[in-house]
Amino acid sequence: MNAPVSSRDALLDDVVRDVLPLHPAIARDAAAALDAKTKPRGSLGRLEELAVQIACVRGTVRPAPLEPAVVVAAGDHGVAREGVSAYPQEVTGQMLATFASGGAAVAVLSRSVGARLVVVDAGVAAPPVVPGLRDLSLGRGTANAADGPAMERVVAAEGIVRGARLGREVARDGAGVVALGEMGIGNTTIAAALTCALLGADPSVACGRGTGLDDAGVVRKQDVVRRILAVNAPRADDPLGALAAVGGFELAVLAGVALGAAAERALVLLDGFISSVAGLVALRLAPPLRGYLVASHRSPEPGHALVLEALGLVPLLDLELRLGEGSGAALALPLLGAARAILVEMATFADAGVTDTGR
Repeated sequence: MNAPVSSRDALLDDVVRDVLPLHPAIARDAAAALDAKTKPRGSLGRLEELAVQIACVRGTVRPAPLEPAVVVAAGDHGVAREGVSAYPQEVTGQMLATFASGGAAVAVLSRSVGARLVVVDAGVAAPPVVPGLRDLSLGRGTANAADGPAMERVVAAEGIVRGARLGREVARDGAGVVALGEMGIGNTTIAAALTCALLGADPSVACGRGTGLDDAGVVRKQDVVRRILAVNAPRADDPLGALAAVGGFELAVLAGVALGAAAERALVLLDGFISSVAGLVALRLAPPLRGYLVASHRSPEPGHALVLEALGLVPLLDLELRLGEGSGAALALPLLGAARAILVEMATFADAGVTDTGR
């Protein structure tokens, strides 16, 4: 069960309180508006469900075009020293520079759909000096969670607060949908550890190949996650404590971005496994967030299916993507735009002079 409101750290009170439940009356009005369109009832399937959700989040059955933004947060992890990744830790900083310079996959995909890309240093061990990089760093990488807590509780809370401020800023700058992406060598390991901590799953069903581990590497990752859980004993009813004990700086910031964007009535589009775990942490802190979340795609990482089920989300795409970065979220953004357009721009039976059978 969730930690009671009274026990939450005071630092997070404002962040959590500002995520408001959605109004059911708007959902009813949006569903009725879709039924009046020139089509059989429900014939656009999940696109109609998405249109209703967009109307609820934006607070109107005629929402304006959803200006998209993709926030990519990067952080390093002490657990990388355990050999849980096929890539060395310096790749995090190198990729951060590639994001900022526009050459990474998420940068290309964001440009292709007209999305603003916001690149964040949440705690990289060797951050690059490049223009356009947002510095929200909580440190030069976390401690090794296999030896003890990844960070102090107050640091995890501070990361959420910093992310929430950024989420609010991006939404206030016009974004109607904020997509979450991440980068950090070793972060599929800490995402698996958080999944196990929050859902009570065994590492054998939460750990995947990440950046390309072989079978022996996956077994090693499972063993490391077991050590992480044994050493830290994170509690499922204390999401902030679990995040601090076994999580990462980028997860803290992204959880905050989700909460801040939702507080400004923007949709929150999750990418793959790691950003979905950040979404799960945020949801455990603020249950009304559920109505704002959209899952862009399903990753082959086995833990992702567990997290999606816990979030109660069915992903829009299944393209076997496992890159991260927000790449799947960028690909899903046009579907959100299409759902809004159907709700706002499609003719009704009455407007078009088409006979409505009521079916």
